[in-house]
Amino acid sequence: MTDEKLLYEGKAKNVYQAKQADEVLMVYKDQATAFNGKKKELEPGKGVLNCKISSLVFDYLIKNGIKTHLVRNVSDHEQLVKKTEVFPLEVVLRNITAGSFAKKFDVETGTHLEEPIIEFYYKSDALDDPFINESQIHALKIADKQDIQYIKELTLKINQLLIPFFAQGNFDLVDFKLEFGKIGSEIILVDEFSPDNCRLWDKQSHDSMDKDVFRKHEADLVTTYQKVLDRLVSQEN
Repeated sequence: MTDEKLLYEGKAKNVYQAKQADEVLMVYKDQATAFNGKKKELEPGKGVLNCKISSLVFDYLIKNGIKTHLVRNVSDHEQLVKKTEVFPLEVVLRNITAGSFAKKFDVETGTHLEEPIIEFYYKSDALDDPFINESQIHALKIADKQDIQYIKELTLKINQLLIPFFAQGNFDLVDFKLEFGKIGSEIILVDEFSPDNCRLWDKQSHDSMDKDVFRKHEADLVTTYQKVLDRLVSQEN
């Protein structure tokens, strides 16, 4: 464990100042949470699995021209990343109806959308991460119109890359959440990409292979994440 200064303690990761001023250390935790932290349990092994899965996804995206904050892995549960000015936004993309979208609009879960839907949520635990539209983002000076347009275009590009990536592992990429940050004027992908912040369904059985198994008590979370990692690794070999 690092002796560096703790900058941020999150539900799934802690962030420390690294030796280089422009870098930070992300340490993945074994804590599983749902419903904005209302449900919380220790899941030994989860941090390592999320780190490894996220590394595979980020490496693939980097190879395909997506700029990210990832510098390198320090250990099996620690990553050195570039320090960025993170937008206080969660960017959600939906390919298939599920979760809050299906509930909110009373639509059947599992419907393939004709085109992806992008939603924005304001990152605030105190406010329970409320939905926010583009006009509100501009009004609150969270991001300007050019930045939001670029984030939307980048999110769609990432989606186009990840659909076939996960399909090779026999997964449907149902939806996912991204975060972005700025270094100077450049916007890059930050945070992680793991079953904690996406929905993956087995293509044949349609079983959940993500944090929904924890939310809904459907299966063991660590066992499920290990299966995701195994499939993603096997597709590379």
